[in-house]
Amino acid sequence: MDQIRDPQDRVSSEHTVRVEKVAALRALGFEPWPDKQEVTAHCASVITEFTDESTKQYAIAGRLMNVRLHGRAAFAHMQDSSGKLQVYIREDVVGEDQFKLFEHSIDVGDIVWFFGTPFKTKVGEITLRVARLMLLSKCLHPLPEKFHGIVDIETKYRQRYLDLIMDAGTRDRFMKRSHIITALRSFLDSHGYLEVETPMLHPIAGGAAARPFVTHHNALNQDLYLRIAPELYLKRLIIGGFDRVYEINRNFRNEGVSTRHNPEFTMLELYTAYQDYEYAMNFTESLLRHAALYALGTLQVPYGDVILNFEAPFKRLRMIDAIIQYGSLNEQDISPEVIDTILHKHGLNHAKKETYGNKVLALFEALVEPHLIQPTFIIDFPIETSPLAKRSTQNPAIAPRFELFVAKMELSNAYNELNEPFEQAERFKEQIVAHEGGNDEAHQYDADYILALEYALPPTVGIGIGIDRLVMLLTNTITIKEVILFPTLKKK
Repeated sequence: MDQIRDPQDRVSSEHTVRVEKVAALRALGFEPWPDKQEVTAHCASVITEFTDESTKQYAIAGRLMNVRLHGRAAFAHMQDSSGKLQVYIREDVVGEDQFKLFEHSIDVGDIVWFFGTPFKTKVGEITLRVARLMLLSKCLHPLPEKFHGIVDIETKYRQRYLDLIMDAGTRDRFMKRSHIITALRSFLDSHGYLEVETPMLHPIAGGAAARPFVTHHNALNQDLYLRIAPELYLKRLIIGGFDRVYEINRNFRNEGVSTRHNPEFTMLELYTAYQDYEYAMNFTESLLRHAALYALGTLQVPYGDVILNFEAPFKRLRMIDAIIQYGSLNEQDISPEVIDTILHKHGLNHAKKETYGNKVLALFEALVEPHLIQPTFIIDFPIETSPLAKRSTQNPAIAPRFELFVAKMELSNAYNELNEPFEQAERFKEQIVAHEGGNDEAHQYDADYILALEYALPPTVGIGIGIDRLVMLLTNTITIKEVILFPTLKKK
């Protein structure tokens, strides 16, 4: 009886066979990785342009996905960026030499060029009748089995190219990601926003509360930080006279990895002079609706076992009111005098050492966030939790700020920007005290930004939207690694 071989042994043996084919091809005068060959069409265009009377010839190229030999003929499916197409190769059409090349030297996974005329088979499948073929690039490893695909999640992420080859759903998800970003750009451009680029390497880690990645510049002999947010540079541009700016680019935060967090992630940040967070809420609603319609054609978006409604006006709820509602509390329960009792009741003793505003935020995260499914603006944050936000003129303990939650995830953050240099300097000093007290995510003091504020930042509102999370929502994906082409992974 034959021994059962380890799958890796099978892969290794097939690799050996394919390497031997490379040597055999070269001995016969064939180059397994030749220069380009002209391609005139994609698989999809061959299919869409087909008519029964057409005699048009096409040159196409793509990856061979399967082969079915029938004596002196063969059917196969090839795949390119537009989809799949069946091809039909006959020895009496392509000639004995080319048919032998196809039969003995070309494998599933190879990139192959075909030239021919389409026809429709008896079962109605549009197929290219091949007149000539050519190997363009030899694949030295077998593809995953067709019916099982890639079963190992680690392989999907570490070898994304295999995932893209084998899974049409993966390809569609990343195409939708590009469409979503295109939609965001077109909407912002049409509303007078200027796209800009700001530094990725910062001399001071700022713009958000997060632990940075640190690197060292040898020529300058100084430490630099991968940016945690572009906020302070974008506001410098508002000071410089660009009234509406945005940036879509990477942020880096030295934090844990989860289904909703990746250390390297994509953010949209936009800033608008002479507007406030009420404007920002309305604008965010319109922007997200545009993205959903552009990418999906609907505002009723399936996510897990719910339908997210992006059409109706998003619910708006003060943070204090949300805690009272979802925590079944009253306003006295979360007063400064008794809030510690509620924290203890819900196992949040770690928050007792915090300021009152941070205690409120801890209660919100524990009692409210798990219930925010439909798009909901949580507004009016404690000022201690918002070191770069302006104080409310009605209540100085509150920041005119919102966070948009969808499917239990924070999707967007916005607030009226603090533009008074004296108060911003004091806030930075408070952050230094917090850092010295053990808060690794506290903001650093940025003297250059204070200098910029002294040249006058007009009344401004800023909005941040997490692109990766938005793509998760609009593609019904539960883990962030499925919407980032190459997510951060632990080294093997």
